[in-house]
Amino acid sequence: MNLRQIDYVLAVAEEESFTRAAERCHTVQSALSHQIARLEQEFAARLFERTSRQVTLTPAGQTFVKHARQVREAAQRLEDEMAAATGEIRGSLRIGCISTLGRLDLPALLAQYHRRHPQVDIKLSMGMSDVMMDELRVQQIDVAFLGVWPGEPVLGLDARLLWEEPLLALLRPDHPLAALPQLDLQQLAGCTLVDWPAGSGPRQQTDMAFAAQGIKRRVCFEVNHADMLVSLVQTAAAVGMVPAMRADQHAGLVALPVRDGPRRRVYLASHESPTPATAAFLSLLNHHLPPDPDGANT
Repeated sequence: MNLRQIDYVLAVAEEESFTRAAERCHTVQSALSHQIARLEQEFAARLFERTSRQVTLTPAGQTFVKHARQVREAAQRLEDEMAAATGEIRGSLRIGCISTLGRLDLPALLAQYHRRHPQVDIKLSMGMSDVMMDELRVQQIDVAFLGVWPGEPVLGLDARLLWEEPLLALLRPDHPLAALPQLDLQQLAGCTLVDWPAGSGPRQQTDMAFAAQGIKRRVCFEVNHADMLVSLVQTAAAVGMVPAMRADQHAGLVALPVRDGPRRRVYLASHESPTPATAAFLSLLNHHLPPDPDGANT
C-alpha cells in the first residue's frame, strides 16, 4: 500500500465515480482501477460496490477510508512540518468565523498573512459557534472565532478569551421605543422580535437572559446570518439584538443598551497541536488584537 493508492480510494469514495476520481487525480481510469484492485487483493476485501449507476463503499471500504484519511492527514502534516523546519510555511489554513466579529479587522489580518506565507491556501467560512466547535474537534477546521454565552464552556479545545461584550437592541429610528435612553427585557418582550434559530449558540445568549428574569417572549423571525437580522430591522419587520462592537456599523438604525441584557464572549479556539500554518496565523494574530478598553481578559 502506498499514498497514491490511498489518494485513489479517497477520490473514488468522495466523487462516487471512478471516472470523476481519475480526472481529479490526473490519471486514466484504467490505472486508477488497477491500483484499487491491487489494494483489494492485498486486503482480501472489496472496497467498493460497483453498478452501472453508482459506486458505494462496502463495510470494509468504510473502515479503510476512515483510517486512510488519518494516514493521509498525517503524511501531509509531516510534509508541512519538514518544510517549516527549513523556514517555509505551506499547506492549508481553515478558519471558521462568526458573522458578527467586531473589534478585529480579519480581512486585513488575512491579507498580511498571505503576503508573509503565500504558499498557504486559506479557506474562510462563516458559521454557527456550536457547529464550528464540533468541526474543530474532528479537525475539519484549524482555528475558529466563536461567540458563546458566558455560561457555556468551550471544552476539548485550546480556547482563548478575546473579549466579552453586551448585546444591544437594534431598532429603526421611528420605532416607539427608539427615543428611550435604555430598554429592559420586558419592553423587548412586547416587540416583534428577530433572533437566531432556537438551540443555536447565539440564541442561547438571549434565551438565557430572558429566562433569568422569568420573562417569556415570542421570536417571530429566525435567521442564520447577521445581515438578514439587520435587514428585517431595517424594514421595520422586527427588533433584533446585535453585539455592541458591531452596533455602530448599522447606519440609519438605533442601538440601545438593555438592562440585564444578554452578553457574549468571543473566543479564539484551535487545536492543542496546531499545524505550522495555524501556528503562524496565531502568532500574527497576537499583534493584531487591539487592547480591550473594558479590561476583559485577553
